[in-house]
Amino acid sequence: MPAGHQMDMDSAKSGTTVSAGISGILLGTVAQPGVANRTLAEGYLTQPMAMAAFTSPGGRFSGEITIDFEGATLERGELNAGMHGEGYVDRRHPHTLLHEVAATGFFGAGLSRLSVTAGRGFVPFGTDDPMSRPFVKYPVNHHLAQILERAMVAVAGASGPIVLEASTFGGDEPESPYDMPNWGRFGDSWSARLTGRTTTGFEAQGSIARVKSPEQPHGGGLDHRKLSASVRYDLRGRYLLAEWARTKEVENGNTAFTFQSALAEGAVTRGRMRVGLRAERTERPEEERSINVFRTPRPHSDLSILGRTRWLVLTANTGATFRRKRSLFAPFIEVSMQRPRSLDKPTAFDPREFYGTNSLWSYSAGIRVGSGMRHERMGRYGVSASHAHGDDMQSHEDM
Repeated sequence: MPAGHQMDMDSAKSGTTVSAGISGILLGTVAQPGVANRTLAEGYLTQPMAMAAFTSPGGRFSGEITIDFEGATLERGELNAGMHGEGYVDRRHPHTLLHEVAATGFFGAGLSRLSVTAGRGFVPFGTDDPMSRPFVKYPVNHHLAQILERAMVAVAGASGPIVLEASTFGGDEPESPYDMPNWGRFGDSWSARLTGRTTTGFEAQGSIARVKSPEQPHGGGLDHRKLSASVRYDLRGRYLLAEWARTKEVENGNTAFTFQSALAEGAVTRGRMRVGLRAERTERPEEERSINVFRTPRPHSDLSILGRTRWLVLTANTGATFRRKRSLFAPFIEVSMQRPRSLDKPTAFDPREFYGTNSLWSYSAGIRVGSGMRHERMGRYGVSASHAHGDDMQSHEDM
């Protein structure tokens, strides 16, 4: 999880709390095979971030910013079989330098609370960003199950255990790690999410989104109609998430393509040690690739989709966490098996021919490092990030 260094600036005069910090993962990955029956081995500094957050006196206003340096350390992308999006395929793309910057105002108290968030960040849709979950490699469904790095305004209302969020945002995806939102498109898309949660660690959510032409920055491309549902449990060293997501790509009200995903993951922590397992079945589009087989033209033509592939992925992760004052060191090992299968007959993309085998393997090892506070629920803001018992504060923890 993102970690940072907390500087308690609370004083008798201002009552303001300020937090700041850094984190990253030193990672080595072997993909067997990566492509054409060739084994690839690479190393990275992945997820290098600096973040800061503050809460005003009385907790009525908060803000946060996350700077992601993957544009400098991960320009070629991170080996991640099955992943796709933003011009990368079988590699996770680098996130933008300005990963999130959001300001939130809180209203009300007790069981009935309201918050308004504006800025750039995660749209209220689907599940938490994989960056804040136990595994290092991202699931294939990242672009089906989350909508991130958008200019947005979101309203969240909480009454007891129920939270309802709604947002409007710009549908365009970033075109590069240093891209900024296309402000001319702000407000062309919307989302809503309903969440129920308890004090015993259980949570269930359902989401809907309408995203205007995300892959064509100036509009005119296929629109995405998205649904998501999930259940989550996280308490006393036990974590479980099960989710379903579906995206329909639509033109003039007619469905051109449909992509679905089902995922279940869990982890158990005992003392310093943690063990996690994840199973995923996700469908992805197979687009025409450029000279670099890990890249696709951006923006791509809707006609460049060669077919659909279903990815079955099993992942196991184990590691240990060591803390020294406000610093964290967490070595880990992660192993994943992927089995891609074409959903279309006939098809212009044959996974067996492209990869040279029916089953792909990924072996990763490394260490997470960080210092201070962590962004506990990356992807939620305002009362949506608060605990079920009614806290009005953003959820940031000190490491």
